[in-house]
Amino acid sequence: MNRPVRVLIADDQALLRTGFRLLIENAPDLTVAGEAVSGEQAVELALRLRPDVVLMDIRMPDTDGLEATRRVCADPDAAGTRVLVLTTFDLDEYVYAALRGGASGFLLKDILPADLLTALRVVAAGDALLAPAVTRRLIQEFAGRHEPRPRLAREPAGVTPREREVLRLVARGLPNHAIAEHLGLSVATVKTHVRRLLAKLHARDRAQLVVIAYETGTVTAGGNLPPTG
Repeated sequence: MNRPVRVLIADDQALLRTGFRLLIENAPDLTVAGEAVSGEQAVELALRLRPDVVLMDIRMPDTDGLEATRRVCADPDAAGTRVLVLTTFDLDEYVYAALRGGASGFLLKDILPADLLTALRVVAAGDALLAPAVTRRLIQEFAGRHEPRPRLAREPAGVTPREREVLRLVARGLPNHAIAEHLGLSVATVKTHVRRLLAKLHARDRAQLVVIAYETGTVTAGGNLPPTG
């Protein structure tokens, strides 16, 4: 059970792929499962190799990282694979679409090496990599720009008022311990609420919960978040 986290690197720039490989292979708990130079190859390798995490660039030839993310996350055979999107700019509107497509988070390409390794571990563990300040700014900036479209999920009648409060705080990018402190709950109770939300809203992870919160109107794009109490 303590095997290294297997990472598929998808980037069309050879220099970046080499840098990522050296960094990952020097971490005792991480290993490179493969490398892809295009979105199409990323999908093929993700489905064949089934890595724990795909480190996915957005701008690639053939099929871009956005479509590749959607295809990987939609395939039942890749249910255990998480996608961590790489982008050049923190307000790249493609990132919002990547989150809608199932990505577990995103990184800027100027990330510090140690932070990249931490990000891979966080996503492999099943958590979403969503920095509160960047996530709120990103989704509020771009969620309201999209034309109306089908939601990822409709908020079911079974979502309780307390779960709705937790969902609002997840959408603000708060981790479980901060949610617990805000609501006066134990961390274990918050984890239970998050698990139930994932099941009820048919979401892969917390990143999907953030998108669902905006698209169902639980929080509002382009404005202040509603009060949690």
